[in-house]
Amino acid sequence: MDIQLIQGDITKVSADAIVNAANSSLMGGGGVDGAIHRAGGPEILAECREIISRIGSCNKGQVVPTSAGRLKARYVFHTVGPVWQGGAAGEAELLARCYEGSLELARELGLSSIAFPAISCGVYGYPKEEAVQVVRSVVDRWHEKTAGLTVIFVNLSRDMHRLYEKMFAGDAGANLSERKI
Repeated sequence: MDIQLIQGDITKVSADAIVNAANSSLMGGGGVDGAIHRAGGPEILAECREIISRIGSCNKGQVVPTSAGRLKARYVFHTVGPVWQGGAAGEAELLARCYEGSLELARELGLSSIAFPAISCGVYGYPKEEAVQVVRSVVDRWHEKTAGLTVIFVNLSRDMHRLYEKMFAGDAGANLSERKI
């Protein structure tokens, strides 16, 4: 697994898949979810509507793919992260499932790159430092399973980007590169 850190807008990233921090309705919203729907165009929303008509709603930790519309990606993987409730409601396990399910789907589809936002760290209120620790544990567990996959962590805010820099600083196994868009 190669790791890249980007400070910038996830909708401008070129990757096989971009992960959307979605809500359970998959109908778009604020933050990353709204930005992906706006930039990707109506094709994404139409596919989300079709998915919801089949499954009812997207559960926390579940991952569902759509095409990427006008984005520089082939797919958008929609996943619903947990709302922070203090840490005793299984939030870490649900957050890990968002990342792991997305990595598993990327592997199943034979993708070479996937871009993640900081899932649940916006309006869902997940503490940023704790979320980064969950991400780190997922990367450690999935490092061998995803050989050849480039995993891109994209953060709009400088503060969140710095947490990722700190998390991967000096990590020889990460094959770390960094850029801004």
